[in-house]
Amino acid sequence: MFANVKLSVLMPVFNEQATLAAAVKRVLDVDYPSEVELVVVDDGSTDGTRAILASLDDPRLVIAHQPVNQGKGAAIRAASRLATGDYLVICDADLEYAPEEIPALLEPVLAGETEVVYGSRTFSSNTAFSFWYVMGNKAVTLAANVLFDSYISDLETCFKLMPVSLYRELDVSSAGFGMEAEVTAKLLARGIRPFEVPISYRARTRAEGKKLTWKDGVEALWILGSIRARGRTHSRTRTG
Repeated sequence: MFANVKLSVLMPVFNEQATLAAAVKRVLDVDYPSEVELVVVDDGSTDGTRAILASLDDPRLVIAHQPVNQGKGAAIRAASRLATGDYLVICDADLEYAPEEIPALLEPVLAGETEVVYGSRTFSSNTAFSFWYVMGNKAVTLAANVLFDSYISDLETCFKLMPVSLYRELDVSSAGFGMEAEVTAKLLARGIRPFEVPISYRARTRAEGKKLTWKDGVEALWILGSIRARGRTHSRTRTG
């Protein structure tokens, strides 16, 4: 274990009673190469989420509640303020992503290769939500690559790992799913190119609680264009 590095796993939660307990257990059961904490922010859930969180007991667990639903971006912003780690990674509570793969994102950081790592999904027939969902993701990612002269493969991935201090510096203001585009655009505008590692993925259906819609894709394109129009910002470090 790397004694001088601590990882904060940020988990935004909204009405995830079906998967929450399993998601928390899987995150905490992972054999990490560093110290870890799990920061869960309940974003105004109205199902049994709050009761499930109240039943959990682990010294690595930090729990906070938003009084009303504000969106994924707002929940992650709140979680980032509570994080005490050196690095953070976002992990949703819906089990579309495998927490067991988080150490693979941390490896290039611990090896000194990079500061920012994205988990890149390989969509396939048995894991993709729909053709249009995958094409929408590819369109938004392509737009980012064209606007910022970069080549990333998965802008909308939930698995984004970076220094806690860097995330706070980005000052992400998007309250909803637009935060994914805002984070990426602000990194690219600084000249930071995420290091990508392949990850697995299993999309939920609408019946299972899938929340992302085509409107979020339109918002992402608007955010990318707006940040690009402001021009390049100061560069922290070039990574990847």
